[in-house]
Amino acid sequence: MHIRILTFLLLTATTFITAKAQYVTPPSAAEIQQQLHKLNVLGSVLYIAAHPDDENTRLLAYLAKEKKYRTGYLSLTRGDGGQNLIGDEQGVELGLIRTQELLAARRIDGAEQFFTRAYDFGFSKSTKEALQKWNHDSVLADVVWVIRKFKPDVIITRFPSDSRAGHGHHSASSVLANEAFAAAADASKFPWQLSNGVTTWQAKRILWNTFNFGSGTNTTSEDQFKINVGVFNPVIGQGYGEIASESRSQHKSQGFGVPRQRGDSYEYFTTTGGTAPTNDLLDQVNTTWGRITNSKKIKQSIDNIIQQYNFNNPAASTKALAKLYQLLQQQPTNNASEYYWLQEKMKAVSNLIVHTAGLFAEATTTQAQVVQGDSLKLQLWVNVRSNTPVQWQQYTIKGAITQPLSFKGVSLTPNTNSIVTHTVQVQPNATTQPYWLMQSLQNDLFNVPLALIGKAENDAAIQIHLELNIEGAILDIPLAVKYKFTDPVKGEKHQPLTILPKQEMRYAQENYWSANGGAIPLVQFIKNNTQPNSTWRTDTILYQPTQLGMVSRNGNSNYSSYVRTIEYDHIPTITYQKAAVTHIINQPIKTAGKRVGYIAGAGDKTAEAIQLLGYEVVMLTQKDMLPDNLQKFDAIVTGVRAYNTEAWLSSAYDVLMQYVQQGGNLIVQYNTNNQIGPVRAKMSPYPFNISRVRVTEENASVTMLQPNHAIFNYPNRISNSDFDGWVQERSVYQAEQLDKAYIALLEMNDTGETPSKGSLIVAPYGKGNFVYTGLALFRQLPAGVPGAYKLLANLLGMGR
Repeated sequence: MHIRILTFLLLTATTFITAKAQYVTPPSAAEIQQQLHKLNVLGSVLYIAAHPDDENTRLLAYLAKEKKYRTGYLSLTRGDGGQNLIGDEQGVELGLIRTQELLAARRIDGAEQFFTRAYDFGFSKSTKEALQKWNHDSVLADVVWVIRKFKPDVIITRFPSDSRAGHGHHSASSVLANEAFAAAADASKFPWQLSNGVTTWQAKRILWNTFNFGSGTNTTSEDQFKINVGVFNPVIGQGYGEIASESRSQHKSQGFGVPRQRGDSYEYFTTTGGTAPTNDLLDQVNTTWGRITNSKKIKQSIDNIIQQYNFNNPAASTKALAKLYQLLQQQPTNNASEYYWLQEKMKAVSNLIVHTAGLFAEATTTQAQVVQGDSLKLQLWVNVRSNTPVQWQQYTIKGAITQPLSFKGVSLTPNTNSIVTHTVQVQPNATTQPYWLMQSLQNDLFNVPLALIGKAENDAAIQIHLELNIEGAILDIPLAVKYKFTDPVKGEKHQPLTILPKQEMRYAQENYWSANGGAIPLVQFIKNNTQPNSTWRTDTILYQPTQLGMVSRNGNSNYSSYVRTIEYDHIPTITYQKAAVTHIINQPIKTAGKRVGYIAGAGDKTAEAIQLLGYEVVMLTQKDMLPDNLQKFDAIVTGVRAYNTEAWLSSAYDVLMQYVQQGGNLIVQYNTNNQIGPVRAKMSPYPFNISRVRVTEENASVTMLQPNHAIFNYPNRISNSDFDGWVQERSVYQAEQLDKAYIALLEMNDTGETPSKGSLIVAPYGKGNFVYTGLALFRQLPAGVPGAYKLLANLLGMGR
């Protein structure tokens, strides 16, 4: 290997945010040919829905790769309020995971990703509630902003505007999309946007992509416009059902892995605004270079490049692409739409020049993290792996340094690694905090400046821009500085660079409990990252609660947060600064029993809550399912969705029922029973079904149907006040069609709905008890809700 190394020392500094991770494999010769053909297509489609995983990945892949339209997906939310099949992250942490899952999906299906400021506050049963919580006009403005920037010729919604959408967020996304279809073209709507780099835009039409989800939810009909999106692409070597399944399977936190599908597959559409299509989604839209004035030379140039393209020698097209780039630069226009397409095609041609020339360039560091104000060594690699003449004119370091720093490039020799290194100093106040978490939520909206609305993620914290002259075309090639390392099992890996704050602090526990109102020691872990080889030190303060209930305690101005890391193999490593907060529960809570077995499910923090109450908690696995072993436990609890995720529980049924018969308490937290999470094992001594009934109003009235039942009286007296202060929702996936052996203990309902009785059921079995609960304890316990802890203590103490 030929390597030339030049080293520079530089000490400087400034701000910004997170690098995109993971090495992206350069396109193959076949993929380059597809991108060449896409140069001749000037059409765009924007798909709009509410959450990650709402999008139709087969349709997106077909539009982006078969029709070669610029294709985008606008998700109103990041999915923060959903459930998590792969871990215990909730809220904004789940939103961070699902954001990256969407970006992983888009890398596969070829679409682009956008978001509004809307926070996913959990399941909603009405459009009205969603639009009230988000503030209708605020989110409408976001959708209009994205439309005015993206300029779609056609807009497609996943859902209708009525109850058939099945979720208030879903129907709200349709309402907003249809309103934005008209508002984006109206200069009187959100006029401040028009002085910030966008113009009004009128899409040709907006359609609803109707669906057939089975189980009586078929909204398609043969009189609707339809297209076959299941075709096979011989250049790619896959059909769009195959591509879509890989894309959709990136939504791993939602359990959306699906098999590859092949063969014809039709998508159906109903027009909700504009003129209806007859033969094609983009009927009456000029998707050729004819929509650009005097563009004949551009079209001829592209046609010649395609005709002469050599799969065995893509570099032979580089010179012609460079001339095309210059033609695009020189094309005169005063029309905003024409300017938009010229800019988009210049970006596409720039990428094609880089790829056909065989240019490899990356900016890396060997440090995963750097402290604010500290120095960071960067390494820049450039290699032209063809005989294409490339002049490296200069490069500029930007981002989290005090000012842009430009340097003269070096001469390049074919297939030789040219490496330069720099040491820079990071700005004292730099951060890699995701931009939407920089400020506190405001009424279920992230507080985000206009310029960032729509962006999927942060720009790179530090970037290096190469200025290259390739066959006469002067290109600016941006490179995100990434942490590069070699894993002995996984090989070469790339992850985002994280900027650490100078100080970090976190509490040892999310929750503390004062059983008798006395002072309690709060353990803090503190780290000063400015010190070499810094480690966490422990500090303990005595805190005296002054009122019953729950209070939250934050850090101080110097020690207010810590860096939280989330790692899963299918997405880049996620880091963000989490506020140092703990909840102090000042509530007399009695307990009965001492030892609890816990069977982990999809991920929750219930085991930690049980420990907080003073129990010894033992995590149980398949090998522990022995009768004598289980008799050591006063109660056994299964984690959320354990019967969805742990197939081995089917073989444990008999021993668990024997445990209950002999006097044990088996408490099963919610499971789902649908195509996403089928129950894999029998769980109960008597039959019941798991429904999709849920109570989403966290302050919904709760009635105790059997107020004298032991669960409400021993070892603690449960009253209506114990259901105060709950968060997000009351219950999910309630039981229904109960065997007569079950006692339904609670009744609750959302406004205007029939009361349901399946959120907490119990059945005596032998000497013990079986409990199924759909109560959202998995949300209440981490939030420090006192009443949830009292109820948990009573469930654990039955019969003790």
